[in-house]
Amino acid sequence: MKSERDNVVQSLDRALDILEELSRHESGLGVTEIGSIVGLHKSTVHRLLHTLMLRGYVEKKNDTEKYRLGLKLISLGQARLDSMEIRSEARPFLQELMEQTQEAVHLCLWENGKVVYIDKVESRNSVLMYSRIGRVAPIHCTGVGKVIAAFQPEAEVIKIIKESGLVYKTDKTITQLDKLLKHFEEIRRQGYAIDDEEHDPGLRCVAAPVRDYKGNVIASISVAGPTIRVTKDRIEKELATMLIETANKISRQLGYRQ
Repeated sequence: MKSERDNVVQSLDRALDILEELSRHESGLGVTEIGSIVGLHKSTVHRLLHTLMLRGYVEKKNDTEKYRLGLKLISLGQARLDSMEIRSEARPFLQELMEQTQEAVHLCLWENGKVVYIDKVESRNSVLMYSRIGRVAPIHCTGVGKVIAAFQPEAEVIKIIKESGLVYKTDKTITQLDKLLKHFEEIRRQGYAIDDEEHDPGLRCVAAPVRDYKGNVIASISVAGPTIRVTKDRIEKELATMLIETANKISRQLGYRQ
C-alpha cells in the first residue's frame, strides 16, 4: 500500500524545506548552512535557490552572500489573509477595541491544530512583542493560544502537546500537563484567558474566544501590553468585559447565536 510520501515531488519538497528554514532565520542563511540543515548537497541547494530567486520567493543579500525570503511570499500570504472571511468581519471590531483600550489588539485563528496570528491592530503605545501576522502562538503560554485550546476536545489538545511539548519561556510558563489542563478548566469557567508574563517578561495579555455559527471556538482576540498598563486590576475591571463583548460581536457576525 502506497503512503502519502510516495506521491511527493522530491524537488518541490526540498524547495519547501528551504523556504521553511529561511522563515526561521530572519538574518538569512548561506548555501552551506542551508545544505547542512536540510541535508542537501551544495550544488542541489544552489539550483533550488536559483529557481526560487527567479520566481521571487527568495532573494540574495549581496553584502553577506546570504539568502532570505522574497517579497513574492508576502503577496501570496496577503492573498490568503484577504480571503479569510473572519479577518474582514472582525477588522472593524478590532479597530474599535484598540481605540477603547489604546493597546495592541490581535486576531488569531485555529487552523490544523495550530493557533496562527492573522491580524493585528497596533496602538500608538504598542511595544515590541512576539506577535506577528503568520506566526504560530504556543497554546500553553499565550492568551490567544490558551483560550482556543481550552475549548477544544481534550484528547486533541493532549496529542498536540505531546508532539510540540510545553516549552519553557519564562519562570511563569506552565510546563506540566496536569496543571495546564486544570488551568484550561478555569479559562472555560471565566470565559477568557490571561498570559501573565508566561511568554515574555514584562508583557501581559488577555484573550477571549470567537465562535463560528455552530458554536465551535475557531479563533481568539486579545489585548496585550506592558504589565504596568495591562494590570490585573484593569483586566478584572474593564478589559476582560470589553474583550468578551467584542468577541461576541464578531461571533454574531459569523452566524453564532447563543
